[in-house]
Amino acid sequence: MAYGTESVPKVLKIFGPGNQFVTMAKRIVSNDAQGASIDMPAGPSEVLVIASDSANPEYIAADLLSQAEHGPDSQVILIALSQEFAHKVMQKVDEQLEALPRKEIALKALSKSTALVVDTLDEAAELSNRYAPEHLILQIDDPDSLIGKLRNAGSIFVGAYTPESLGDYASGTNHTLPTYGYAKTFSALGTDDYRRRYTIQRASKEGLKEISKTVTTMASAEGLDAHGNAVVVRVKDI
Repeated sequence: MAYGTESVPKVLKIFGPGNQFVTMAKRIVSNDAQGASIDMPAGPSEVLVIASDSANPEYIAADLLSQAEHGPDSQVILIALSQEFAHKVMQKVDEQLEALPRKEIALKALSKSTALVVDTLDEAAELSNRYAPEHLILQIDDPDSLIGKLRNAGSIFVGAYTPESLGDYASGTNHTLPTYGYAKTFSALGTDDYRRRYTIQRASKEGLKEISKTVTTMASAEGLDAHGNAVVVRVKDI
C-alpha cells in the first residue's frame, strides 16, 4: 500500500492496527519520503483494568483474557485495591483460561502481564496515566469521580457492563488505538485523521504597516534580514 504495485495504487496514508510486525512496517514506511503517512503506532494489544473490591472478579478475568488471546506479545494489567481481590481475579483467570481455544497464546501474553495493588484510586489513576493503556476499563464504585483524573488512554470503558469487546465490535467507537504508551501523544482513530487542514492569510496595507515592526524586530533578532526586508520594501511603498 505504501509503494503500490501494478494492480494496487500507492496510497497517501495507512490506517489500522496490527501486531508488532505490522506496527514496525508502518513506522518504517512513515519515515520514508517515498512511503506513506500512518495514523499512529497501533499494536500489539493492551488492556488495563482498575477494579475496586466490589467488582465482579469473573468479569475482570474475562476482560483480561479477551486481550491476552490477541497474541503472545499482548499485555494485560490489573490494578486492584487489595491483594485478596487480586487473587480472586487470578483464580478466575485460571478457570476461564482452560476453556479458551487460544490458551497457549493467552498464556504467553499472561507471562508478560501483571497485577498491581495500590492503596487508593488516585494511585491507580497515576499508574494508569504513566502506563497509558490502549484500553482502560473502570470497574469501581464511582467511576465518574476518577474519569477526570485519567489523561492517557486510547479508549475508556466504564462500568461492569462495558467490556472492551463491546468497543471492538458493536458500540460504535473506533478500535484502532495507540499502544505501548503512545496514548500520551496520540488519540483514537477518528474522522479527523482522514482530513488535512491548511491556513489562509490576507493582510491589508494598514494591517501590514501595523505589524511590520514585530516582523522586522524578530527577523533581526534571528539574523534573517531577508525576512525583514520582505516587509520593509512593502512598507516603504505604503
